[in-house]
Amino acid sequence: MIGLVRKLRAAGVLGINARNANFVLEHNPRRLYPLVDDKILCKARLKAHDIAVPEQLGVVRGQYQAGALARRLRTLDAFAIKPAAGTGGDGVMVTLGRRGKDWTSPGGRLLTLADIQYHVSGILAGMYSLAGQLDAALVEELVRTDPALHPIAPEGVPDIRVIVFRGVPVMAMMRLPTRRSGGKANLHQGAIGAGIDMATGITLSAVMNHDIVEQHPDTGASITGFQLPGWQELIKLSARCFDAVPLGYLGVDIVLDERHGPLVLELNARPGLAIQIANRSGLQHRLAFVDRLDNPEGLGVEARAAFALESVLPETASR
Repeated sequence: MIGLVRKLRAAGVLGINARNANFVLEHNPRRLYPLVDDKILCKARLKAHDIAVPEQLGVVRGQYQAGALARRLRTLDAFAIKPAAGTGGDGVMVTLGRRGKDWTSPGGRLLTLADIQYHVSGILAGMYSLAGQLDAALVEELVRTDPALHPIAPEGVPDIRVIVFRGVPVMAMMRLPTRRSGGKANLHQGAIGAGIDMATGITLSAVMNHDIVEQHPDTGASITGFQLPGWQELIKLSARCFDAVPLGYLGVDIVLDERHGPLVLELNARPGLAIQIANRSGLQHRLAFVDRLDNPEGLGVEARAAFALESVLPETASR
């Protein structure tokens, strides 16, 4: 056991206790948490800094607004409903289109207006929120995946998670939906996490349920060696999010929409550590590299992004 711990430490693997004590608590001021823990506030903050986000179609803050929600939904064909204070993708309901008076889910199930209202009631009651507090429901325009990603994401909406430390992007992965995950990019529900080379934007190794995989289980398509489009701009976008919400240890979730291009889906003050498994590389060495820099927060976006794009971060060279 001691030998394993030493190996993990030598590989720079960051554990949850070290993450919380040395990075989350040390670099994330509590006063900024509401800007990421509340998706409605987060979207407003990002838009104020000219960062593109999915269009907000409505907000439900109480059961008394149920009638207004019904009237609004009757005008919409496809949308997503999210808990404002939800975590890990829990509580997200997606509709792909209409079939008569009802809506279709990604799995092909029909959703009635009553089904949606019941789901919204659960969100308002705090079923999916942090600590179970009362919540609000956010209705957003449905993200439609850029066709360039269809070879490795045939259904659902994949997203790109970038860890940004003191304004510098240090590690990234792509989360790919599968049938097992119900079309959601949630690793805990069976989605794939594919590590990404920071300098090139090419996918490296991939993991599904803690097992290394090379092909998408639904299509057999190769996951590794895939070039993500517009990678340099995606890295710069993640660095810009630090300017909007200056949390020192930040998770940035980006989606590629076929109509609007890159959109920031949400920010996270406590990003998970599975990204290390997807990359088969620890975070510690990269975080230590940034910590040795002289005031990286004071650099511009281009300079901060360059640390990732110019292969100077430890263990970021193409494999």
